[in-house]
Amino acid sequence: MARADAPRLLDADPRSTLRGPLLLLAAAFCFSIMSVLVKLAGARIPPMQVVLARSVVTLLLSYAMLRRGGHALRGREPRLLVQRALLGFVALSFYFTSLTMLPIAEATVIQYTNPVFTAILAAIFLRERTSLRVGIGIAICLGGVLLVARPLTLLGLAPAASGARVITPLALAVALGGALFSAGAYTTVRRLRGEHPLLVVFYVPLISTPLSLPFVIAKAVWPTPLEWLVLLGVGVATQVSQMLFTRGLALVPAGRGTAIGYAQVVFSSVIGAIAWHEVPAATTLAGGLLIAFGTAATIWAR
Repeated sequence: MARADAPRLLDADPRSTLRGPLLLLAAAFCFSIMSVLVKLAGARIPPMQVVLARSVVTLLLSYAMLRRGGHALRGREPRLLVQRALLGFVALSFYFTSLTMLPIAEATVIQYTNPVFTAILAAIFLRERTSLRVGIGIAICLGGVLLVARPLTLLGLAPAASGARVITPLALAVALGGALFSAGAYTTVRRLRGEHPLLVVFYVPLISTPLSLPFVIAKAVWPTPLEWLVLLGVGVATQVSQMLFTRGLALVPAGRGTAIGYAQVVFSSVIGAIAWHEVPAATTLAGGLLIAFGTAATIWAR
């Protein structure tokens, strides 16, 4: 049992309407840094090995922080903690793989179809109501996603835009799989209202470390010294982003909270253009603007 004075996920003053969105924006930036490091490592190291390295680092960091704070490791709802961890492991595996198959901007933006799935799951399982303003914000964001994914081009019904890379059906399926399982994980977080954020974060690497091992053993690649640093960075960036995200998501409804994460698309697009010269096509830029506008709408919605 956690200490009585331990911070709870919903301890924040409900009148502080900007605290949750700001935490989620900070988490989105840290997730972008994580994605960049994953793409760097994935140039030579198999995606599941990156998942394992990330899991080991975050497991050690989470355990140390829990012990230092005097928090118990079991939690009040271990079944939900394990469920969230399993969903998170699958989502992470799909997302890391998509980063090796697609430019970082496209992989990120397809991943952020998850608010659509989250809103549906939250309405079904949590009975959350979504206001009209939030619904409009999500719809605008989804429109941006469609511009980037270019489904008509994928189906052969329209020519590819100048400078745009055609997204293959397999890459799209992998990216969308990550989005769907992410939505399940995010919805489960909303049910863990009595758990300390550190404990919620801790269970993900606790489950994903042993589950990723079988996939790594057959195709393991020994990292170079620089790659070791990159893998360490993946774990640290993940730890920080998950802490921010878990706290932020607990302060706003699930559909709205994950929609704010669309800001990561903007961050990732800029970083991808600088690091890999992945200059976004016109459709990607237009989609990014819609996503930014939709994100702003969700932040200011009451």
